[in-house]
This record gives sequence, C-alpha cells and structure tokens, in this order.
Amino acid sequence: MTETQFTPRVFSGIQPSGNLHLGNYLGALKRFVDMQQPDMETIYCMVDLHAITVWQDPKELAHSTRELCAGFIAAGLDPDKSILFNQSQVPEHAQLAWIFNCVARMGWMQRMTQWKDKAGKNQQNASLGLFAYPSLMAADILTYHATHVPVGDDQKQHLELTRDIAIKFNHDYGVDFFPITEPVIEGAATRVMSLRDGSKKMSKSDPSDMSRINMTDDADTIAKKIRKAKTDPDALPSEIDGLEDRPEARNLVNIYAALSDQTVEQVLADVGGKQFGEFKPMLAELAVEKLSPISSEMARLMGEEAEIDRILGKGAEKARAIAAPILQQTYEIVGMVSSKQG
Repeated sequence: MTETQFTPRVFSGIQPSGNLHLGNYLGALKRFVDMQQPDMETIYCMVDLHAITVWQDPKELAHSTRELCAGFIAAGLDPDKSILFNQSQVPEHAQLAWIFNCVARMGWMQRMTQWKDKAGKNQQNASLGLFAYPSLMAADILTYHATHVPVGDDQKQHLELTRDIAIKFNHDYGVDFFPITEPVIEGAATRVMSLRDGSKKMSKSDPSDMSRINMTDDADTIAKKIRKAKTDPDALPSEIDGLEDRPEARNLVNIYAALSDQTVEQVLADVGGKQFGEFKPMLAELAVEKLSPISSEMARLMGEEAEIDRILGKGAEKARAIAAPILQQTYEIVGMVSSKQG
C-alpha cells in the first residue's frame, strides 16, 4: 500500500465559553496567526458543539461565539488567508464523529483526564456528550485531513486519541485514508499561569478578575493588573535555572518572552539582576503595546455583528468544500450506500 501524501493543513479550535484572556492569546491565538503561512492551509474554528457538553445560556453562547470570532480577527487572523467558522455550521463534524464513536473504544474514553476532571465523582450525571467529546474533537481535525494541530499541554491526550482513532480506522478498513496528525507544541508561554498564583493556570473561572488579563481589558486595566501581579522579593536571575521554585517570577518572564517573541534565555540575559519594581513597568508597557490594539479592534467588531455572521457563514462554505468530500469518501470506505443522481 503506497503512503498517501496529505496536503499540509493546520486545524485548531477554541470553545466559545466567554472571557478570552491572555492565556488563550499566547497559548493559541498568537500561534494560530504565526502559522498563517502561504505554504500551509489554516482552518480555525469556534467549537460551539463542544461548548454545549455542559449547559450554556443560549444568548450568552451566541454572544461568546461572535466575541471569539472578533478575537480571532483582532489578533491577526485574516478571513481571506485562513478559514474561520463556527463548528455547528459544518454538519460534517457531527456526522464523522458518529463514525468515530463506532471506532473508538469505551476504555479509551474513560482514560481521558479531562473526562475524569470535569465529570468528577458524579459521572452518572454527566452528559454523554462530555464523555464522547474527544471523538468529536477527532472528527473536527480529521474531517479536514489536518496534518498539524497547535495544542497546549492539556490537549495532548486528546490529540493522541485522535491519532489512535485514525490508526484504528485505517487498519480496520485496510486504507491509508486519515493522516496521523502531528501536534505543534512550542513557545515560551503555551501555558500561562494566574497573576495571583503562579502554580495555577490562568482561567476565566477564577473568582478574582485580577488573576487574568482579559482580551477585552483596556490599557489602564492591563497595566494595573501587571503592577499588582504577585511576585517574590528576589531579583530576577540571569539564568533559566534561577527560576526554579519561583512560579510567579517564571510566569511573568514567560509572558514577557512570548509577547516580545524572544526566548526566556534572551529575556533573562537582558533583565537578570533587575528587581520586579523595574521589570513590571517594562512588562506592563509591552503588554499594553501588544494587547490594547486587540481589545480596541474586538470592541469595534462587536459593534458589527452582521459582519461577523457574514464572515462565519463564508468560512463555513469554504470549510464544507473540504469536509464534504472527505466525509463522503469515509462513508464509501465504511460501506454506506448513497443514491446516484443525474
């Protein structure tokens, strides 16, 4: 069997669950923009079907979906260079997910860390959708034959499952049809931590708004949150080893490195020996310079909801042009009979 050559194609998605923050930007959006290259097709999705695995207020879900699209565009994703759409407008995702539900094994799903974390001890009351979520995620990726997926550490297990599903499907049907997708994990701040506790991931669910920088924060708010971020009394080290056991220091240096497109080593070479009283204003100035234009553009776009809906609709058409033939080929491999018209 000859090995299939797949078109280089990136796919990734973010749940429209509201409150985009710096962690989403550095861990995902900024990397999405960096991957928007002429030699790579890029497809980015607001995964609203995933969002409803737990109950969502319908009006808030619609608002959050548009706000996430505004965030994508404001961060630098160009709808003429990348395909932007919301998942529910492309039914091939859910249709392929059913095929994958029949390929994936219960044991695989039960091992998923996010299932254990989100369902907790009350698994019998969790939705079936929450349990089957990774199968839909595999379909999101493979309905485009995506070859690369930028992921954070917390999604690596789901991508490994996607690879397992592709391998099992190909083996079961004796084909080389689905690619074995490669994760793309890179960058200084793929995991951004809380500004109040460097041992916890930055999260929209943290009760303290001072723990995160929201992508809708204005310049004054961004600067204030950086100034009040938790630190320790020691000067910054010149070597990366000096950040060990200093989670808050490491987090702020990582953020500076990611925003300035430098390595942590390069940043420490410049700021080693400085106290936080000197470093925080530098970080605040950089964060305002990079982030406040994004929040301003998001606000402008949210004033033009019809334009956002038009962009999402056009993106869905482009996405379906890729997804529909792949789903049809999948059906034919599995043995689904379709009527021949004309």
